[in-house]
This record gives sequence, C-alpha cells and structure tokens, in this order.
Amino acid sequence: MKKTLAILLALVMVLSLSAAAFADGPSGKVMLYSSMQEAQLQAIEQAFEAKYPGVDMEYYYAGGGKLVTKMTTEAQDGGQIASDLVWLGDPSDYEVFKANGWLTPYVSPETDHIAKEYMDPDGYYTAGRLVTMGIAWFIGVDEDEAPKTWNDLLDPRWEGQIVMTDPAQASTTKYWMAAMMQSDKYGPAYFEKLRDNGVELESGTTATHNRVADASYEVGICLDYVSANLIAEGSPMAFHYTTEDVITMTSPIAIIKGCANEDNAKLLMDFILSKEGQEVLVANNLVSVRDDVEMQVDTSAIAAINMPVDYNELGENLQTYLNEFNKIFNK
Repeated sequence: MKKTLAILLALVMVLSLSAAAFADGPSGKVMLYSSMQEAQLQAIEQAFEAKYPGVDMEYYYAGGGKLVTKMTTEAQDGGQIASDLVWLGDPSDYEVFKANGWLTPYVSPETDHIAKEYMDPDGYYTAGRLVTMGIAWFIGVDEDEAPKTWNDLLDPRWEGQIVMTDPAQASTTKYWMAAMMQSDKYGPAYFEKLRDNGVELESGTTATHNRVADASYEVGICLDYVSANLIAEGSPMAFHYTTEDVITMTSPIAIIKGCANEDNAKLLMDFILSKEGQEVLVANNLVSVRDDVEMQVDTSAIAAINMPVDYNELGENLQTYLNEFNKIFNK
C-alpha cells in the first residue's frame, strides 16, 4: 500500500512539474529552411531560444536554388515539406509556392509596423528583411573608378574582372537576373553584353563575395549584407548601391502548409518580425522591414531609385527568364 501511494505521489509530482514547465512558456521545436547566411541564422537562433528556452529552433541552410529543389522533391506525390517555415531571398519564388499549395496564410500581429507593400495581399508571406543587390570591388580599385551602374559593368575596363553568382544556385541573384530580364531597359541583350565582357559565374553567394575579397576578380555583382559581413570581418573589399535602377528584394518568410509545429512556426515568425528580432538582424548587417527600427541604411533613398518590378509577371515567367539566361551562358 505504501509502495503504491509513493508511486502515485511521484506520478503527481512529475505531472505537476510537466504542467509547470508548460505554463512557463512554449515548448517543442521548430524547423526553418533558409538561404540567409549562417551567421545571421545563428544570431536569430540564439536570440529566439533565449526568449523561448523551451523551444528548440533548428534550421537547414543552403542556397535558394537548392532549397527550392529540396522542397519540390519533398512535396512530390503529395508528400510533406519537412520544415515549418521557409525564408528565401526571392519574393517571386513565393508566388510559385502559393500556386503549388505549399503555404498556409498567417498575418503576424507584428505587421502593424511593416509596410503593406512588403506583405502578400492574401496573407501567405511577409518580408523578413530587405536585401539589395549592388556592386562590390576589391580595395585595390579606386572608389571613384568602381562601377556605379549596371551599364558601367559593360565597360571594357572590366573585361574578365567581373564575378556573379549563378542564378540557378542563389534565389537573390535569380531575382536580380529576372528583374533585369523583365526590364525594357536591359533585357536579354544586357546579359549578352555582360557575357561578352567576360563575366564569370560562381556556384554560390558566399563564394562570389570571397572571390572579390581575395582579389580573384576586381568587381562583383554582390549583396549588401554579405559584403557588409566580410567588410566588418576585415576583408579588403568595398560595396555601394547602384546610382540608378536599384534592385531590392523583400526576402519573405512563410509558414509551410501542414507543418508539424505550426504554433511554434507562428512564434518564430512573430519573433523575426518583431522589433527585437529585427534589431538582431540589423546588428548583423541586415536591413529591417520595420518602420521603428534604427538603421544606418537610408531605405527611403534606396526606394526612391528602385527599379519597378512586376512581381506577378516575374513569378509566372521566372523559369523562362532562367532558361534564357542559361541559353546565353551556354548552360
């Protein structure tokens, strides 16, 4: 009898402790697929888990092209994508995800401080950061001489000295390429000229930036935040935005339909979009989407010279643009 009573008391104690732990906050895990640089993902992971110690945040990091392929493979034949959220650089990818039925709508309460232009009208995704393509150069090149526009890269001065990421491997470069293809000012003819000027394709975003930092190439078509990371680490390179036709990506975040941890997915999305989460990003050289976060980057000045992009058209014809690029570069 005493033994039975002791077992019952122990069971009550375990249940009480479990209930207390649950009452203390959320628990479980959450998985994120992202093409964002791993240093920034680690910063988000540390801050999120510090706020919600009961939730284990996991992430799978790869280039945008590889992640889209992974998601496609997992979703084949009615399968389930093995992530709770996805956070890539190219907003046009999300129109494809929507059409495929891969996303579930969720409008975070944190969007009160986020411009409606950064949100899907149907609530399927919201920008998690702003990413802008520009031009980086090795510091052996004089800043006054460094290319300031996309057309400056066509100058024979840079023949064989330009590097960019293969659009098939990086969602951010894919978006930039497609936006340029879409533009009447540039189009396929621009990439033919860029090819003729000896531009080289790298297999990944990090590799592209490193090739500029190690002087393998004098200039590169690069991302603002990746360049800022390397510069902060002491890499001998510099970066600026183009003086016209700036191409900015809203890098959306969305919840996967049927995901295993939907409540924690919402929790993580809320955290990323919160002022606290966005300040973590800004501290790690990213640009916030919120209107109440202080930054060194003047987003309004960038927006004033942004190149117009038709997102719907881009989403519908993304593969066509990629095929055209591959044809030009004999891929």
